[in-house]
Amino acid sequence: MLLTDKQLERYTRQIVLPELGEDGQAKLFLAKVLVVGAGGLSSAALMYLASSGVGEIGVVDYDTVDLTNLHRQIIYDTDDLNKSKVFSVKEKINKINPDVKVNIFEKKLNKNNIEKIFENYEIIVDGLDTFSDKFLLNDYSILLNKKLVHAGVIGFEGQVLTVIPKQSACLRCYFPETPPDFRQSCRELGVFATCVGVISTIQANEVLKLILGIGKPLTNRILKFNALDETFYELKIQGKNESCLICS
Repeated sequence: MLLTDKQLERYTRQIVLPELGEDGQAKLFLAKVLVVGAGGLSSAALMYLASSGVGEIGVVDYDTVDLTNLHRQIIYDTDDLNKSKVFSVKEKINKINPDVKVNIFEKKLNKNNIEKIFENYEIIVDGLDTFSDKFLLNDYSILLNKKLVHAGVIGFEGQVLTVIPKQSACLRCYFPETPPDFRQSCRELGVFATCVGVISTIQANEVLKLILGIGKPLTNRILKFNALDETFYELKIQGKNESCLICS
């Protein structure tokens, strides 16, 4: 596709990268990414995906903006309190980059609607709170052949894993049984704002790499980050678990 003069100017600082160029920018325009959950994990990712020129972004969430969200969910501000998250996200992205088409789904993702919502997207971004919901994303991403960028944050620690169906290990390869639901613990233990931002930005980075086909994705390894020590380390697995109920 041909870029307009205004688009060439907007994206010039990344178009000059030899790994990207105008062809890479065109790939971003044609990409369709679904972000599930419009909270802390998704905030920076949504802003970077929109700013980078991802052409179509879907956002799934059924919640409203609460005062307790604002310390880490940077896509919102005080004027958004009590408003629908997905409508607020669409409004913000339209201001950030009017080139981006934003589709909103004001509903909770479940087994009854997930296939319909997933069908038009290539990459799924996990911005959910609970392990049960994260495993739902994982399982249907494998079944529907969608690439998944998983993440989670609690306290001062976060993690990111990229899943490519038929090629790499999925979340159940690491955790054969769904771990306990840590949502209540997260509320009790707290979440460090910048840790959420680091993990969210890494998620966006993974999505852009997958679209462009550059670099090395976080497959077969979970990248862990500790905000107190400012350290990264990896948990590795040698490919898919042969006994995994989902991807084997």
